[in-house]
Amino acid sequence: MSRAALYYRSDDARGRRQDAMRRYALQLAAWNMIAEGSSVVIRAVAVDDTIVTLEQAAVDTLRTGLRGNLVAADSPGYEDARPVWNGLIDRRPALIARCLGTSDIAQCVSFARERGLRLAIRGGGHNIAGLGTCDGGIVIDLSSMRGVLVDSTQRTARAQAGCVIGDVDAETQLHGLAAVLGFVSTTGIGGLTVGGGFGYTTRRFGWTCDNVRSMDVVTADGRVVRASETEHPDLFWGLRGGGGNFGVVSSFEYALYPLGPEIVAGVMAWRGEEAADVLATVAEFVAAAPPELTCVTILRKAPPAPWLPAEVHGKLVVVLAVCHTGAIAQAEKDVAPLKAFRKPVGDIVTRRTYVAHQRLLDATQPKGRRYYWKSEYLPRVEAAMLARALAHAERLVSPHSTIAVFPIDGALNRLGPEHSPAGNRDAAAVLNVMSSWEQATDDAVNIAWAQTAWEDLREFSTGGNYVNFLADDEPESRVRAAYGTHYQRLREIKQQWDAANLFRVNKNIAPAP
Repeated sequence: MSRAALYYRSDDARGRRQDAMRRYALQLAAWNMIAEGSSVVIRAVAVDDTIVTLEQAAVDTLRTGLRGNLVAADSPGYEDARPVWNGLIDRRPALIARCLGTSDIAQCVSFARERGLRLAIRGGGHNIAGLGTCDGGIVIDLSSMRGVLVDSTQRTARAQAGCVIGDVDAETQLHGLAAVLGFVSTTGIGGLTVGGGFGYTTRRFGWTCDNVRSMDVVTADGRVVRASETEHPDLFWGLRGGGGNFGVVSSFEYALYPLGPEIVAGVMAWRGEEAADVLATVAEFVAAAPPELTCVTILRKAPPAPWLPAEVHGKLVVVLAVCHTGAIAQAEKDVAPLKAFRKPVGDIVTRRTYVAHQRLLDATQPKGRRYYWKSEYLPRVEAAMLARALAHAERLVSPHSTIAVFPIDGALNRLGPEHSPAGNRDAAAVLNVMSSWEQATDDAVNIAWAQTAWEDLREFSTGGNYVNFLADDEPESRVRAAYGTHYQRLREIKQQWDAANLFRVNKNIAPAP
């Protein structure tokens, strides 16, 4: 067959720690399929960055053994299969295995382990750091595994790891039930859950991982085990916040709660000229709000949305994403003071379905746009922090960028600090500086804005950060900060379940010596 020449685009502007030319040479070798005599081989990249030769016969054996599809660099559909949500991440795996079940996952894990291949796990592909892909290795793509089975009597749901939030919401809401998931319906549940997870119902019920009853896991040695409070409890503990370090979760069992289908929710906005007063009032209001009510404060330029008048489009606004999951009459009473304050420039907080509200922010995070985030946990929302955040919002570079404050206080604070590695149970809110833009030529200026704002705001942090919001260029010290005192225990669990560190394309926890 002819040589398939595939080219690498350098990420020098993002300050990648590895030498660009070294990676370029490795990747050119990895991505070319070369005819050697009568045998076709694939060059792939091992976990130690050396080149591995994959005989076509071995690849064909894997392909025929899978129920799903194995996509190589010269396969039809490769260019459609390889992108992840964040357009800033542009990587080219040697192989992408589009799995249909646990047996497919186990075969791919064994294939990678036996050959020492770099291995990435993709669920929804929505991770800010692009951890669902890798250069030159193999990607286990779970995105075709989207089954959900609801037990309305036990109030649980078993969801395959390729599900996005919208899949679970749609099935559980048929029964007037909901799982504790995130804010954007296209987010994959897998990465969300093993990284902790939070959303509109976190104030009532805690982290997403606090509400997982069990997980089915493919381990580094290719075994399939169930992890729960009674089965492999150490593994279960590690997976509730420790990320993808310990195995590939193929399905999650979630606790469900009576909620909806109708709630009071939506978004409202005030002009930037009123931002200081609005921020102070909202902070006071949110601090006293019942756990059924979550209000996410967002500073951004007004999008050209039909619910906002044309005269504010492109100008700074304070947006409030409101979600009240309690009784309708009480919800309307609770949100009334917000709706009456200073006459919002736009207000679509009303009765709506929970499913519809979970989709409301989807358009703000389309696949393929370029994203760079910096995040911290806050012990409280302070006036000085809000004033500085407003100053940085007034210097926004891109119309898509935002600074957001997500309240999370409530249920998670009532559990002990040792409950799970998601930890950070001293936090009241998550601060996220979210830079978002369209063109690669604007990378440097947008990343610089986010880093400058974060550096100025991080003094208000608890010292911890949300591991799912860590960008691609974060140092190990930031991963350690995400886990705090749990880090050493996580290393010991890593040593037990993945001593060779096969699962390292993540916010990695190295095995304990």
